[in-house]
Amino acid sequence: MDSSTNEVTHEFPPYFKVYKDGRVERLGRFAGTDRAPTGLDPKTQVQSKDVVVCSNTGVSARIFLPKLNGPDQKLPLVVHYHGGAFCIGSPCNRTFHNFLVNLASEANAVIISVDYRLAPEHLLPIAHEDSWAALQWIANHSEGQGPEPWLNEHADFGRVFLAGESAGANIAQYVAVQAGATGLAGPNIVGTLILHPYFGSKNSDDKMYKYMCPTSTGFEDPLLYPEVDPNLGRMAGGRVLVCVAEKDRLKDRGLGYCETLRQSSWAGTVELYETEGEGHGFFLLNPTSDKTRSPLSL
Repeated sequence: MDSSTNEVTHEFPPYFKVYKDGRVERLGRFAGTDRAPTGLDPKTQVQSKDVVVCSNTGVSARIFLPKLNGPDQKLPLVVHYHGGAFCIGSPCNRTFHNFLVNLASEANAVIISVDYRLAPEHLLPIAHEDSWAALQWIANHSEGQGPEPWLNEHADFGRVFLAGESAGANIAQYVAVQAGATGLAGPNIVGTLILHPYFGSKNSDDKMYKYMCPTSTGFEDPLLYPEVDPNLGRMAGGRVLVCVAEKDRLKDRGLGYCETLRQSSWAGTVELYETEGEGHGFFLLNPTSDKTRSPLSL
């Protein structure tokens, strides 16, 4: 065997390393090996299943349906985008799956979480494009005529929320802007839940992001810096809740995003919620903690 195949050309701990032969090795608990099965969760009675949302790319999503009071019950719909620095994670990963099961149960909402393609195999902004395409697929169910029965029968498209944590919050923001700027027909997007968002850093020397998104323009990149997005004021929805954590190194960018929205032409309401004594993404590691309960009312 050619020993050069084990030569590492790029390494970005704790996320991934790339070998000379092109292989990508993901690291840590979100690397993708701990896949949770779909089905009925016996504790919460939440059901889950996987659906393909784009046949051309193979992008799928996992749907979570809480216990229903009747066959015709309609519940709010949360469209979720998982975190993981755009390069790790999946709604099928046990940690994310458990979090979403508990969220569906506590919020009493239908949740669909998009399993967008990951960098670096799929360079950014492919994750954003997949996520926007998924929302368009979801929107096709607004009149009860889409391909997925759970959405047709149990999702209230008059009460739709977008949500994401970390890199997923970045994606949720992007999708909300796209929905407003294009006038997406069908769903009534009430608001967006931005959890511990990643919106770039105070300096543009983010080598991992540059590797995953070689076309990025740094401080002029609207994916990283919403303040330079000319369509920000057209963002869909009238409410945004930004959640930050006291010990999160990304906290300042979350606070800055709040101010960006308040100073923009967007006419909605921005709320800020800070969790004391916690770090980045703590709710994923302990989804049943009292501190994970969102103050956003669905």
